[in-house]
Order: sequence, then structure tokens, then C-alpha cells
Amino acid sequence: MSEVDRFINVYVQALRDENAAIFAGAGLSIPAGLVDWAALMREIAEDVGLSVDREHDLVSLAQFHVNERGGRHRINQALITEFAERASLTDNHKLLASLPIRTYWTTNYDTLLEGSLRQARKRVDVKTTEASLATTLPRRDALVYKMHGDVAQVDEAVVTRDDYEAYSTAHPLFSTALQGDLVSKTFLFIGFSFNDPNLSYILSRIRLLLGQNRRDHYCLLRRVQPDDFNTRAEYEYSRGKQDLQVRDLRRYGIQGLLLDSYSAYNNLLQKVSNRFRRSRVFISGSAATYAPLSDADGQELLRTLGAHLIKDGFDIVTGFGFGLGPYLLNGALEGLEKEGTRSLHDRVTLRPFPQGISDPTVRAERWREYRRDMISTAGIALFLFGNRLDQQGNIEIASGVQEEFELAAEAGLVLIPIGITGYAAQELHTLVMQQYDTFYPTHPEWRDRLSELANSMDQFSLIDRIRALINLIVKEA
Repeated sequence: MSEVDRFINVYVQALRDENAAIFAGAGLSIPAGLVDWAALMREIAEDVGLSVDREHDLVSLAQFHVNERGGRHRINQALITEFAERASLTDNHKLLASLPIRTYWTTNYDTLLEGSLRQARKRVDVKTTEASLATTLPRRDALVYKMHGDVAQVDEAVVTRDDYEAYSTAHPLFSTALQGDLVSKTFLFIGFSFNDPNLSYILSRIRLLLGQNRRDHYCLLRRVQPDDFNTRAEYEYSRGKQDLQVRDLRRYGIQGLLLDSYSAYNNLLQKVSNRFRRSRVFISGSAATYAPLSDADGQELLRTLGAHLIKDGFDIVTGFGFGLGPYLLNGALEGLEKEGTRSLHDRVTLRPFPQGISDPTVRAERWREYRRDMISTAGIALFLFGNRLDQQGNIEIASGVQEEFELAAEAGLVLIPIGITGYAAQELHTLVMQQYDTFYPTHPEWRDRLSELANSMDQFSLIDRIRALINLIVKEA
């Protein structure tokens, strides 16, 4: 197994265990249109007769400027000018915000991180000062520690060597909070480079705080490329140095992952997101009748399905459709009891639809957004039965199940209609098999397993085949 695959496995499990964390550096914001440290300090360096291209210690450069000019007004103005500019959220910001990460640390002064979380409809508690650590935002979804300050308070931002050297004394509560998170959570460091002025200070702080009591953390780093250098010799030298630096990270309990480009960061985060989402199964359906199954067999199918999904380690997301919800829930509770708990928590997400909306247009719009939000948290979608009673008491296809299929396809979920259960599920199964190459162009090996879900069989064989297909899908994520 490669180091990247091992990271994906570990970090997805941390997401599921709710102990994943992010530590974001300046590199996360650069693709959004913000400059890096060297560009930010270029004019500051020139003002004291230095060239930023020949200086590697940018923290000392900032200190030199303060020493020579008797204050940091120009540095503060540079920070305001840069970070007050409008910048667009990147795909990486959006991906991170979509994941169930509750703890973020950053050395960045910009507001992109908290902005991406708010755009994802999360309540964000932002900590920028020692005083702010003493208050708690009720029902918060995410906690963002801006340990080096915020653009709104640039005079207190950590920039110069004086600021860094006094950090532990000036910000003891931040150090304590970081120590606790490093012990209890699995961090992904993203947006740092070995030339980042913050990295060495953060690493020394980690080592000072934790000593040998460390858990493994991970850091994404861009591998040096031949095009970065004028000569092959320079490239070979820098590549060797980078390999040594990556191995040195292990002293701090950090596994460095070298990727060939910054775009590869997004690909890796997308893999993490896909793998996590595929551990969550969305179940769509409704049943005024269980035909062609008997009522007893249909209800037992749902109960057994809920129990086995929990047993296999999956989380369940469902709108609690008529005729499905109670039996799925009973099965899920049985599965949880066998694990020694009765807490649904995030293992089972039940989202009954809001009622009492008299205007049909408003209701349709509200329900569609409700469905979209619910579906976005999962990676696999099962469709069962899919029928309802019309106003005359006749059985008809459930349009809501068809809409959920469309939304699930739009969100990129793996679609598994259980055709044998009839009605909408049968129609959707036929559609998927007729357009199989459109739905699964890169997975011809799923075709036969999906096709057999329309065949007549007993409920236990059907459950086994559903489980086999889902586990195959997850293995290939």
C-alpha cells in the first residue's frame, strides 16, 4: 500500500470517528488570488535595501523592517491591502468545508476558511484572540483557530521575529488548545512549504508541546519539479534536500506526502471525500404496497438491510419514506445494539420531510432543496419500491423517489435501484441498465451484479447481493 493510500484510509477513518482536523497555511489561499509570503514582503524588503529573492528567512526580514522603521505600520498596511481584497473560494476550500471536520487551525489572516464553512451552511466559531477562547458559539458546527491573527486586527497579527519568540507567553491558551488537539485528533497540514516562514515555528512548537507523546499527522507538499530550476544539477540537489526534509518531518510525528502539482491536492482531497461519502448510504423509497413482495417479506427486507448496513460499518441516511423508515430504523437499532450502543448519532441520519406547507410550489421547492442537502452527505444511493397512494386511493409511482434519483445522479452518488422491489425502483433499474455506460463508464465490472438485482430471489439472497455490490463499490473508491 502506498503512503497516499494509507493516508486516505487513516484520514477517512478519522472523519468517521470525528477526530479529523485541518491545519491550513498560506498555500491554501494562493489559488484564490492571494499572494504568498515572498510576494507580500517584496516591497518591505526593498524598503530596507534587501531583495526578497535572496532572503529565505522572511520572519527576520519583517523584524529588520520594524527595527529600521521604528514600527510595523507599513507591514500592517500591506496585510490590509492584500487580505482585504476580494478572493474567490477554491475547490479545496469547498471540499474541506463539505467534510465533517469540526476543528481547523490556520496561520492565515484571510477569511476564506470560515467563509467556505459558512457557505456550506455551518455555524462557525472563530477564535482570533485569547479572550475569544473563553466564549462558545452555541450549536457550532466548526471551530476555527486563527493562531496568528486576522486581517481585521492586523496590529495583533504574528508577523515579526519578536511576535514568534513571544508567542508562547503572549498566547498560552492557544498553545494549550493546540496541544490538546494534536494529542486527540489526526491533522492534515495543507498549504505549507518548506520555505513557509510559519512551518518551522509550528513544528518546533509541536515538538515542544508534545515531546514523544505524538500521534501520526500528515502534510501535503508539492514535489520539486525539473522546470522549477535552471539546471539539472540544481534540480537534483533540491530533490535530495526535499527528501531529507520530508524524512525529518517524522521527528514531529508528521508523514509528508509529496505530490507532483498543486492540482494533485484537489484530486487527493476529492478521493478522501469520495471514500468518506461512500461510507454513507442514502436510502430512497416509499411503499404503500410491498408488491411484488408480501408485506411481511418487504418489511423484513428493510429491517435486515438496515441491520446489515450498520454491521458492515456503513452509516444510513434516509428521508424516512412512508413504509420504509420504521423498518430500516428497527434494523439499524438492532445493528447498533450488537455493537454495544443504542446511540444513533451520525450512524443513522433520519430526515423526515417538513409538513404543513400549504403552497404546493413552495412545498416542492423546499422539499427539493431538502432532498439535495440530505443526498449531498452520502456516496451511495439505494432505491427501493417507490410507490404511493394517489388522491383516489390508487397505487402510483412515487415522483419523489424519481426526483431523488435525479438529484443523486447530479451529486455523483453511485446509484443502485433494487429493481425486484418494483414501481419506481424497477423503472430506475431499467433506465440504469439501458444507459449503463453513461452512468458507469469506468466500471464495467459492476454491470452483472447490478443487473441481477432485478431477478426474483429470496430476501436473504437479495441482501447478500446488495452487500456484495456495495462492498465492491467501496473497495474501488
